[in-house]
Formats: sequence, structure tokens, C-alpha cells
Amino acid sequence: MAASEVTPSDNRKKAVVKAIILLAFIMAAIIIVRFTPVTRYLTADALGEFLDTAGLWAPLIFMMIYAAGVCLFLPGTLLTGLGAAIFGAYLGFVYVWFGAMVGASIAFWIGRTLGREFASSLIGNKLKKYDDAIERNGFATVLYLRLVYFPFTPMNFGMGLTKVHFWDYFSGTGLGILVGTFIFTFFIGTLKDVWTSGNWAELISFKVFFSIGLFIFSFLIPKIIKTIQASFKI
Repeated sequence: MAASEVTPSDNRKKAVVKAIILLAFIMAAIIIVRFTPVTRYLTADALGEFLDTAGLWAPLIFMMIYAAGVCLFLPGTLLTGLGAAIFGAYLGFVYVWFGAMVGASIAFWIGRTLGREFASSLIGNKLKKYDDAIERNGFATVLYLRLVYFPFTPMNFGMGLTKVHFWDYFSGTGLGILVGTFIFTFFIGTLKDVWTSGNWAELISFKVFFSIGLFIFSFLIPKIIKTIQASFKI
């Protein structure tokens, strides 16, 4: 055997080391969020003041912060709410969606690079068929899980551990979060507009009632999807 030949044992050790690094990254992210002052700066006032100093770069910086927050396991509702509160319903939606897509892509590649080899070594015959099914039906699987509001960040990392193709994951995520993101940013942005205007009479406007209706509807989406799935036996 040549001295440079890589043995299965070497591959196994390499996979374990990568998995340990992934676990350490996740633990560090949780510690940063829970035990450091970072969340104190994640308020509409504090982040808004910071972004005001960035001028034209503010949207890009916000999207970078959103992407980093996704990888650090910050709640997506917090980040999305900040985007809507700072930029309004419509621009907030655009910036949040792009930030979420960048963060989801980075988290996926972290999971794929550091965890896929180890996860693959643990998959037995029973789990392999599910892994193969995800590879074949990646777009539909990701789209469905996004529509039923499967936890965003864990899914980003978790999908990286599967055989799903990146572009299936990317397109399924992009389409799957579209409706929920718009509904939430529209709701928060509308309330923010009423708050800043000081015209409380607008609370009974069509736009406010429409945003509330959309917000309530968003909680029914998972049930609707599951009902459709059961009806057509998808």
C-alpha cells in the first residue's frame, strides 16, 4: 500500500473531526446569542440608528446581519420583524427575503461541508431510502417543509446533512418562504406605519384589517397544506 493512500479509517477520522467542528460551531453560536450582549443591539431603535449611519449601504448591511443571524440561530421572527420595522412592509420584505436566502445558503453549506460525511456514515439501509428519496424529490420536500413552517435554521443545517441537491434546496426555500415572509413583514410594517404616524384612526383602515387577516391566515397555512396532502395522498 502506498504511503499516501487514504484508508477508510482515515476518512472516518476526517468525518468525525468535521462533525466535531460543526457541533462546536453550533454550541458557540448558541452561547453567543444566549450569554453575550449581542441581542441588546437587535432592537428596531438600536439597529435602525446604526443603519442610518450606513447610508446607501444600509440594506446590504442589514441583509448581511440577517444572514449572520440565521447562522447563529437567532429567531427568524425577530430578524424579520426588525426588517419590517426599519424598512417598512415592502422594502422590508425584499431585504428580509434576500437576507434569509443568503443565510439559509451559508448554513446549508456549513452543514454539507462539515456534517455530511459523518451523517452518511451513520445512515443504515432503512434511513438510506429516505436519503435517496430526498435526493430525488428535493425541491418538493424542501418546499413542503418550508410551507408548514418547519423550524428555519435547524432545517438549513439539517438539509446540508442530506443528499438533497443545493439548487433544489435553494429554489424550494426561496419559494417556500415567500408567502410567510411577505405576510409577516406586511403585518409588522403596517403597524409600524400607524405607530410612527400617530394617526390611531388608521387602526380601523382596510390596510390594517387586511394585514391582520393575512397574519392570522399565515397560521392556517400548515393545516391547509396538510389537508391538501391528505386529500390527494401526496
